[in-house]
Amino acid sequence: MSRIAVLGAGAWGTALALSLARQQVHSVTLWAHTPSHAESMAQTRENARFLPGFTLPVDLLLTSSLPEAVNEAGIVLSVTPSEHLPATIEAAAPYLRPDHMLVCASKGIQDGTHCRMSEVVAALSPVRFATLGGPSFAREVAGALPTAVTLASRDAAVAQQLQRDFSSESLRVYTNDDVVGVELGGALKNVIALAAGVVAGLELGSNASAALITRGMAEITRLAVACGARPETMAGLAGYGDLVLTCTGTLSRNRTVGVELGRGRTLPDIIAGLNGKVAEGVRCTRAALGLAARHGVEMPITAEMHAILHEGRDPRDAIRSLMTRPGRDESGRPASLSS
Repeated sequence: MSRIAVLGAGAWGTALALSLARQQVHSVTLWAHTPSHAESMAQTRENARFLPGFTLPVDLLLTSSLPEAVNEAGIVLSVTPSEHLPATIEAAAPYLRPDHMLVCASKGIQDGTHCRMSEVVAALSPVRFATLGGPSFAREVAGALPTAVTLASRDAAVAQQLQRDFSSESLRVYTNDDVVGVELGGALKNVIALAAGVVAGLELGSNASAALITRGMAEITRLAVACGARPETMAGLAGYGDLVLTCTGTLSRNRTVGVELGRGRTLPDIIAGLNGKVAEGVRCTRAALGLAARHGVEMPITAEMHAILHEGRDPRDAIRSLMTRPGRDESGRPASLSS
């Protein structure tokens, strides 16, 4: 049995806590940022705000106290939105020990610094680190529907223990040592999912959607490899798996935001309608372009998505710009005059 603290009581954190608690072999504590949220879940045994319709088992402990959540745990699973990860880890740092295993399920790139989540954690605490990625909607994990994910750590022993602890009849866990690839695959797919939503909102058809997803993976792979990832990781669960799910699934918040942008709604209006839920791609787009600039990587879809989100660009103009770019070889080389 492992003692596991899940930090973050949004939809994804709650779903992972449910998955772990269902095994009935671990002691699981779910930490909520505010006392009122923890108290509400304790009284109703439901996360009505972020994941309604799922009963929280009586042996799933609920708290808003970080020391209570972290002190007795051997595994800390951080599932806060990426923008809140630094503050959460900084607050938890006094209670984290070098023997703690910290699993990060937050998907993003830090604004300003362009740091990945592992780099954010490493700057704040000397814990053993792993990152969780792959195609996984919270409601389906909470409902025990079959899901496959990957856990990446540079420490093989950490990866193997976490694989044993997290695996169940409904959650199949693979291991990987490519932390960079799993992190960037999980962060950058949200940007492409926004663009896929725009294509759907403009009713541009299945051909356009397939092209967008495929070329989106091309630019994700270019940047990930430039940052030290392996290309084969992008062909796996944290790459194509997560990208296809997020670009096509109706439960995807990033795709939903893109759909509404394509239909002509404004970003502030769309965000207000999420009722506190987060579409990570909105924040990640600027950071992704900053990281790409640092490595000299071209990301045309990401650049057009940034212009739509933050510069008021008309989505139809963005699509037109992508379609009329100079011809290129599919590998990325400029097309020759004879081709």
